[in-house]
Amino acid sequence: MLNKFLKKRNQKKLTDDKFSFIFDECISDEVIVYDTETTGLNPKKDEILSIGAVKVKGNKILTSKKFEIFLKPTRHINEESIKIHYIRNIDLENGSAPQVGIKEFLNFIGNRTLVGYYLEFDVKMINKYLKPLLGIKLPNKQIEVSQLYYKKKKRSIPDARIDLRFDTIMNDLGLPIFGKHDALSDAIMTAIMYIKLKNIQHI
Repeated sequence: MLNKFLKKRNQKKLTDDKFSFIFDECISDEVIVYDTETTGLNPKKDEILSIGAVKVKGNKILTSKKFEIFLKPTRHINEESIKIHYIRNIDLENGSAPQVGIKEFLNFIGNRTLVGYYLEFDVKMINKYLKPLLGIKLPNKQIEVSQLYYKKKKRSIPDARIDLRFDTIMNDLGLPIFGKHDALSDAIMTAIMYIKLKNIQHI
């Protein structure tokens, strides 16, 4: 009941009716798995450099329906940040304006459920741009893969201290870790993790 109320209140703040479709009830069995690369871990001051996303339908990752975009930041990326995501200032010279990129992302995700690893951070980063752009926050339902993993692990070993680091989860599930670290690769790995977790009872 509260969620419906908050969703309606959020919808009333929408400043562009062209994007009202993201508030429609989702009847699709597709979900969107996405990830962002950013200049840092503070949504208040840091910026999105790239967004990668894939559609998952049932147990299939629709790699032919992927989304990848690079956004031009308002200031130079520092060396510490580059060491993490390997995105250099020169790589973003032809990047999209954030307002353009966020609208393209909305058109890609539609009203589908969003899936991610520590998704709360990625949603906050999108909302940082979305609120001033369209007056709203992302209304999509959300699934956190680390929470799925935690619940299944606790079922198997109730007293265990559970390591929720990305590589640890991938290794524990027997899944391949890609050498390339970028938003799209991370989204695909997270999609593989999500499908595996959906289909196993215990870890």
